[in-house]
Amino acid sequence: MKAPGGTEAAVLVPIFGHPAHSGLVFTERRSDLRRHPGEISFPGGRQDGPAEDLMATALREAEEEIGLDPSDVEVVGALPPVGTFVTGYKVHPFVGLIPEDLPFRPNPAEVAAILLFRIEELRAGFAMRRLVRRGIPIRTPTYVVGEHLIWGATARILGELLDRVDG
Repeated sequence: MKAPGGTEAAVLVPIFGHPAHSGLVFTERRSDLRRHPGEISFPGGRQDGPAEDLMATALREAEEEIGLDPSDVEVVGALPPVGTFVTGYKVHPFVGLIPEDLPFRPNPAEVAAILLFRIEELRAGFAMRRLVRRGIPIRTPTYVVGEHLIWGATARILGELLDRVDG
């Protein structure tokens, strides 16, 4: 297990339908990937070297993973970085407003599905749950929408966003 925050990464937290009926765009990662297989996450990934600005990383990865054109994103802020425990990433979330009905193109090499969840659905699905990961029980914030479980760094980023929206 790597120390949390050893590798710089960034995600885009894309918000559509703001402010009337806000929702968020997530990806469901392919189940055969080496890192975070089958997990639900925001579009994002590792920084391409120290010369790449982290906001540029988030926008590049969103374009690569879901076909989101950076010109369609109005970046409105950033949330505090979150560490991942197993893979040792320091994830920098950038919040961006996007138009409501954009056509997304999932990258078949990485993304099994693109998921659009309304804020109300996510709030309703919140619970602290006991999960077992790599044989270790953990009590962690989770969000369940339908059959989809959001946990880990993505759930912590989502919680931070919802706290700010509510505040």
